[in-house]
Amino acid sequence: MAPPSLPLASRVLDAVALAQALAGGSAAIFPTDTLPALAAKPSEAPLLWRLKDRPADKPMILMAADPAPLLEALSIPLRQEWILLAQRHWPGALTLVLPARGPIAEALHPCGETLGLRVPACPQALALLRLTGPLATTSANPSGAPSCLTPEAAAQVFPSVPLLGPLPWPAAAGQGSTVLAWAAEGGWQLLRPGAVIPKV
Repeated sequence: MAPPSLPLASRVLDAVALAQALAGGSAAIFPTDTLPALAAKPSEAPLLWRLKDRPADKPMILMAADPAPLLEALSIPLRQEWILLAQRHWPGALTLVLPARGPIAEALHPCGETLGLRVPACPQALALLRLTGPLATTSANPSGAPSCLTPEAAAQVFPSVPLLGPLPWPAAAGQGSTVLAWAAEGGWQLLRPGAVIPKV
C-alpha cells in the first residue's frame, strides 16, 4: 500500500522540528548546493533504499556540517591527501569515497569497504546537519529517474516525507557532486564528473 500523501504545507518543518523527526526514525528532504537530498540517520539507511526503490548494492553518502565527524566515521588511520582535499573543497560539491570500516560504513555501504563523504555548501543544509549530526543521504529521486530539482518535485515523488523549511530553497547547481575515490594502489580516481572541478 502506498504511503498517504500529505499536503505540502503540513510537511514543511523548521530545522529543529525536522531534526526531531529524523531522530525519531523519519526520512527527510532538504536542499544542498547541488541537488535536493533525501536523508535519514545512518541507523535508518534501509529506509532510503526502500523509498527510492534503489538496489542495496548502491551506497549512500554520509553528509555532515564539518569534516571531523566524517573522517572519524571511516574508522581507519587517515592519509594526509584526504585531509588536504577535504580542507580545500569542503563545504562544496565534492564527494570523497574513501576506504572505511565499522558500523557506519556497513550501514551505508553493505558488503563494501568504502564510504562516500561530503560537506555541502548550503546554509540551510548545514544548519540542519549541526542539529542532527552526520546523515545518510542520497539524491531525492526514485532510482534511475531524473533528479528532482525543486522541493515541490521532491515532495510529489516522496509524498509522506517531511521537508526542510522555509520555502523556497536557495538556488542550487542542479547537477550532482563530483565524486572522487581513493584507489587501492593510491591516488585519486574520478568516478563521476559534477558541479566542481577538484584541485588534487
